[in-house]
Formats: sequence, C-alpha cells, structure tokens
Amino acid sequence: MRHISTTSQGRRPEAHRLSADETPLSASWQQSVDKWSLIQDLTDGREALGLTDRNLAVLSALLSFYPGRELRAGALMVFPSNASLSARLHGMPESTLRRHLAALCQAGLINRCDSPNGKRYATRDGQGRIDRVFGFDLRPLLDRAAEIAEAAEDAREARRLVRKTRQSISLLLRDLALSPAEPGMQSGACLAELQRMMRRKLDLAALGQIESRLLCLLADLGSLVEAPEMSGNDSQNERHQQNTDSDDLESVKADEPNELPPLELVLKAAPEIATYAQAPVRNWHDLARVADFVRPMLGITRETWSFARQSLGEGQAAVALSCILQRFSDIRNPGAYLRRLAQAETFRIGPMIKALLRRQEAPGL
Repeated sequence: MRHISTTSQGRRPEAHRLSADETPLSASWQQSVDKWSLIQDLTDGREALGLTDRNLAVLSALLSFYPGRELRAGALMVFPSNASLSARLHGMPESTLRRHLAALCQAGLINRCDSPNGKRYATRDGQGRIDRVFGFDLRPLLDRAAEIAEAAEDAREARRLVRKTRQSISLLLRDLALSPAEPGMQSGACLAELQRMMRRKLDLAALGQIESRLLCLLADLGSLVEAPEMSGNDSQNERHQQNTDSDDLESVKADEPNELPPLELVLKAAPEIATYAQAPVRNWHDLARVADFVRPMLGITRETWSFARQSLGEGQAAVALSCILQRFSDIRNPGAYLRRLAQAETFRIGPMIKALLRRQEAPGL
C-alpha cells in the first residue's frame, strides 16, 4: 500500500477514491440498513464492540451528513469538515473530535480516505457528477450490520436476564425479611454482606452467585421447616376425635430414610395432587408423573426437582411435592422449601404425612 504525507497527525494510508456509481464487490454485504437503527444497535452492544457513548455521539453526527435514512450499497462517503462536525456536536473541541474519529477507525466502523492536503471534499467530472470523494467511508457499517445487530441482541438478552435475576433476589430478600426465624450470627453477617453487594452494578454471574447464596440462607432458616406441625403437640388434644384417622397415623411407617408410607395414605393426606391426574393414581409411577406435571405450577425449577429426586428418591420426592401442593398457601417459596428438605440429612417423609392428617382431624383447619 502506498502512503502519502497529509496532516500534522503523520502518514496515513492513501484513500480509496470512491466514485458515485461504485458498487460493492462482495455479494455478502447487505443492500441497505436504517442508519438510526444501526446507531441504536451500536448503543445497545457498545460494550462488546469496545465503544463509548462519546464515540457513538461522533458517529451519529457523522451519519447525519449522509443523505437519506438508509445506508445503501454503493457510494457511502461523507466529507464534513471538523468545524461542521464540531458544530453538530454542540461545540466539541476539535482535539477531542479527532480522538473519537480515530477510535471509530480503530474499531473498524469507518475508514478514513484522505486527500493529498488532508482536507475532506469531493471532486466532480466534466458533467458535474461526483468523481472522487475524500472523507470517511461508511461501508464497514453496512458490511458489519448483521454482526452489530447480533451483539446488540446479546446485550439486550443479558440485560433482561440481569433484571429477572435482580427481581428474584428482591423476592428472596423479602422472604427473608418476613421469615419468623431469626438468622444466626453467621447467617446474619452473610445476609448483610449480600445486601451491600446488591447496591453495586453487578454482572449476571455475580448476581447468580448472590441468588444461590440467598436460596441456601433461606433454606437454612427454621421458617422453612414446619416443626410445630411435625411434632405431636397438636395431636394431644385432637387425636381422640376420629378413631379411623388415629389408625391412619399409627400406620405411617416412613420414619426411616427412603421408606414410603402406603400410597393410599399419601393420597388421603394430600388429596389435591390427584385432581391434576388425567386418570386415577394407582401406583408410585402415576404419582411421580403427576408430580412432574405439577412441579412448574409451583415455581419449582427443573434443577431443584432433579436435585430432590436424586437426594430423596423419585417416590419420596413425589410425596414431598404432594405435601407442598397441599400446603401451598402456607409456603412462601416452594422451590426453596423442597431444596431444604432434600438437603436435610434427617428428613423423613412420615412426619409430613402425619402433620397433614392431624390438620384434617383438627376442627376449623
């Protein structure tokens, strides 16, 4: 490539001199793109493209000198002077303007096509048609339009996920604030630290870590374990009311890990699950299938459900979910509750069934 000396900024590549009727050689180039939509995409995806807001302000001013709204394949040259650009940028100093123009060139969004004296202008032929243009070539914008749009969509999706994760964290913090259990010293310090972190601008990975820590903290609190209803205190006053239910209580044998009570007793204690079945629940496989169907309705993620099934076994996980469905109005976070049960080494399914049967015995419940 031949070089010529132009301005005080040193030697630059000699311009490609573009005639007005020149067409792009690459068939892969788009034929046209809305220049202001392109600016919006660049704004949304600026971090991935290494651009600043001031870079984009200069590019926007540069595009304002291109006639029409559509950048079309062919003559894509503009040649405003620095003074004209500065005026459209509300008086930006020329030294600052030159720096941002250089950044746009370095980012591969525009090409600089210099004249022998460093000025920007167009020459015309004998018939008054534009012959050569010395200024800025906008063809890279058209050439990279698809790449820019993809970067913008990736950035928008990342922001959507960040907003969604922040909303989830806010709900978890609310659940912790409403929890009747007081966090211990270590848990309280962890919660305070996470609340301070949320005041900062965090990326998706950092927010995901905070969400996981809050779920663990919420699961560790006693509010997720219905201890009073798993105890025998309420049965001291109510158990005598119905001899048949008393027999049911005595028949609950699932007090050992991985041991299940009779299916009929599960359906008696938690009948709500059967209303979601297309056919009568006749065996554990049927119950597990209905539980898997109901799981999304309770807001229990696929990951949590898989963890519960691995930790408890498919049968116990299905029974636990049936009990959670039966008590849905009393459980603020079914997903965290199920995960807490699956993590507890001392968890037994029998007390949950007993608690539900006692509720049926107690008047007014």
